[in-house]
Amino acid sequence: MIRRIFIACLACCLVILSGEASDILVKQKPAIAQSSTNKNVIVAMTTSIEDSGLLDDLVPAIEKKTGYTLKKVAVGTGQALALAQKGEVDALFVNSPKAERKVLAGGAVINRHLVMHNDFVIVGPDADKAKIRGKKNAVEAFSLIAKNQALFVSRGDDSGTNKLEKDLWQQAKVTPSGSWYQQTGSGMAQTLQVANQKLGYTLADRATYIFQKKNLSLPILVQGDKKLLNLYHVMEVNSQKFPKVNSAGAKAFINYVLSPEGQTLIAAHGKKEFKQPLFYVDAGKTEKDYGF
Repeated sequence: MIRRIFIACLACCLVILSGEASDILVKQKPAIAQSSTNKNVIVAMTTSIEDSGLLDDLVPAIEKKTGYTLKKVAVGTGQALALAQKGEVDALFVNSPKAERKVLAGGAVINRHLVMHNDFVIVGPDADKAKIRGKKNAVEAFSLIAKNQALFVSRGDDSGTNKLEKDLWQQAKVTPSGSWYQQTGSGMAQTLQVANQKLGYTLADRATYIFQKKNLSLPILVQGDKKLLNLYHVMEVNSQKFPKVNSAGAKAFINYVLSPEGQTLIAAHGKKEFKQPLFYVDAGKTEKDYGF
């Protein structure tokens, strides 16, 4: 009799404990799901976006609007694309259309959109040994720099700027080498500083040049050639190919920079300080609108 009573009591205790354990597990489920949500979005971007000061405006606005923390990786476009091809970042903000299209075709990135543009300029010493001042043809200017063996400082970092520079040398039928051609392996701001110190020529995006101009003595010598147009695209790293990618965070980042709020912020950057915009916004447009 006593044994039966003991067994019955034990069974009741087990039922109660099982019910409490189930309640605990049910209550814990939302907490577990919440802790697995990734609120960091890693964006690899060309250094000119940082060197032009645009990130100082973009980052706080994006984080406030989306709730994501933006982790930026400022490198040359070539390096940014390589990171995307390994699935090591969530999104890209870069400026080398030809290289971007190859990566897009390979399936590593998706959801590519034109965000903004400005242009490249060729800057150099006021003495202008190569006599390129006022030229409207960038290829002709590069030919004259090589012909006169005037010091040219290259980024040499496989960035969008560096890729364009290589294309211009190729079109000029020049293989740059020798003491007159030097490479920094650095970003745009640092390369401008080296060119400034050595009184050399360099190719620069206009936004970074304007933002850094107070520290430079190099004037713009060549501008306005269509070949010098500088288009910036965003794209999402393909989560179907790389499951660890924060697809939701990448979409939130892309949607913001293409939104009216994001486009207004980009268009306003530089106007107050420099009396001119550093970028012109392009949401809804494509490369075809610019003849590419």
